[in-house]
Amino acid sequence: MSHHRIGNFQGKVAFITGAAKGQGYASAIAFAEEGADIIAFDLGKKISYPAYNNAQSSDLLKLKETVEALGRKIVIVEGDVRNEADIEKALRLGLSEFSSIDILFSNAGIAAYGYSDELTEEQWDSMLDINLKGSWLVSKHVIKQMKKQQSGVIIYNSSIAGLRGMNRMSHYSASKFALVGLAKSQAIELAPYGIRVVSLHPTGVNTPMNDGLAQLEGTTVEEIAVRSAGNLLPVPWIETEDVTNALLYIASDKARFMTGNQFILDAGLLTR
Repeated sequence: MSHHRIGNFQGKVAFITGAAKGQGYASAIAFAEEGADIIAFDLGKKISYPAYNNAQSSDLLKLKETVEALGRKIVIVEGDVRNEADIEKALRLGLSEFSSIDILFSNAGIAAYGYSDELTEEQWDSMLDINLKGSWLVSKHVIKQMKKQQSGVIIYNSSIAGLRGMNRMSHYSASKFALVGLAKSQAIELAPYGIRVVSLHPTGVNTPMNDGLAQLEGTTVEEIAVRSAGNLLPVPWIETEDVTNALLYIASDKARFMTGNQFILDAGLLTR
């Protein structure tokens, strides 16, 4: 019998997109450590844009082993957040194993650089389709289940770029601002059902995405952090555990009156 502690989320189920790496991976483990079972969704393969994105099926299998070692159950599903059939499949598989979906962490997302007048239509569409349309599509199906339960928490992983402009990241910033509008509107729609919706706004986070952006730019990760951020506190970025600590709070009953708002985790960046 593997040892596991009974956490705040015993008996709860967390659905996490972009779960193969970075913040998604860390949050799946954090929720499992606190007692939750997991539905982990990720493409699990390379996409054409941006070039650095290289999550693999093996990342999801590693996550499965880690979560099961914690004594929790996990359903892993490979699919594209832009594809409604893939999302429906994830819901079907998840709900055949678990009876509820209590938390949605809509985390799947990409980031890349490019001046507005130099972006291709394909680059714009990929950014908006994955970051915005994908978030809405996943929520659409999770909401149907949460309405039946009359409970749930939806957390969208936005960014500081969802609250301020970013040089050479207009498509990224536009997609992340849009998540605020989505979250606020859904908070209004879903309050009668006891469902809360919050957007999360981290500064740069120490994940493979940072390495990927540095690779695209031919520079160091530190330079990327300073350029895109310039935190007030003397750190180049925050860690995934800072994000998961925020998630565990937002998703818990301690935050039961938090809905429609933006949870900022920016090391003071927006105050600059």
